[in-house]
Amino acid sequence: MKKVLMTGLLTLAAAVAQAQGTGTFTAGSPLGTVNESGVATPMSSNVKVFGSFRMAESCTFDPERNLIVAMNAGVPQNQEENDGYVSLINPDGTVHTSKWIGATRDGLTLNQPLGSAIHDGVLYAADVNMVRMFDLSSGQPQGAVEVPEATGLNGIGVAADGTVYASNTGGTQRIYKITADGEVSVFAEGAPLAAPNGVAIDGDGNIVVVNIGDNAVITYSPDGEVVRTEHAVEGGNDGLVILEDGTKYVSSVRYGSVSRIRPGEDAEVIASGIPSAASMCYDSVQNQLVIPMNQNNALAFIPLD
Repeated sequence: MKKVLMTGLLTLAAAVAQAQGTGTFTAGSPLGTVNESGVATPMSSNVKVFGSFRMAESCTFDPERNLIVAMNAGVPQNQEENDGYVSLINPDGTVHTSKWIGATRDGLTLNQPLGSAIHDGVLYAADVNMVRMFDLSSGQPQGAVEVPEATGLNGIGVAADGTVYASNTGGTQRIYKITADGEVSVFAEGAPLAAPNGVAIDGDGNIVVVNIGDNAVITYSPDGEVVRTEHAVEGGNDGLVILEDGTKYVSSVRYGSVSRIRPGEDAEVIASGIPSAASMCYDSVQNQLVIPMNQNNALAFIPLD
């Protein structure tokens, strides 16, 4: 039976009230300067900038703007709280906006964002014990839901009806379920979870999870039953992408490989030697995988066939 936890739905006003800044939220702008005449000047097209990361943990892809949305955990929480931010990256890896969410801390609380997902015009971020929401077009915070017993939310997936599934990697082995109206419950707990990390929703609405602790790729029905278990080539897994045809890609943050699992076939390695291959995303326009590399403060790009 599912364990229902206390709902911790925060309104936008409450989220703003707990932020360190006192002003109004403002999203960052694409790279540029103000010239000597005082005119705002965008960066010229013959300049390419790479980087803008601080502990890059996950990414999502916005096909409408053809941009990669990269989460940055920032410095450790024991050094500085509320230091997380979000970058916008062009599909070739160049920087569009260094700090889109996080240009200032006014109206913003974003401590250590790890997993992320996009659904119905909303960017979702797993942030310690909170799931935070942002407007995908403006970056404006849209509130947050507290998961009271979470000890470290990590991977996140959003179903068609807006239900969020988030992994708790450290401490209690759990997948939490947060409904669109903010009700929090335990969706799955214990084995076969083994330091669960990446979460994604497949074409049938099932919830798929990968573990750091082994190489299992576990498919749960919406009722919480295990309906299928597949295996990546290596363990220590973090990222999970599922394509429309059911093909799964799994990245190993521990061993640096990317496994491809075609429906009904054994896994095969399609890339290797990627340090700290974290929670990747799929760029559906350029047909490529994009893999944040954690403390390497970089993104890796893998063109697909």
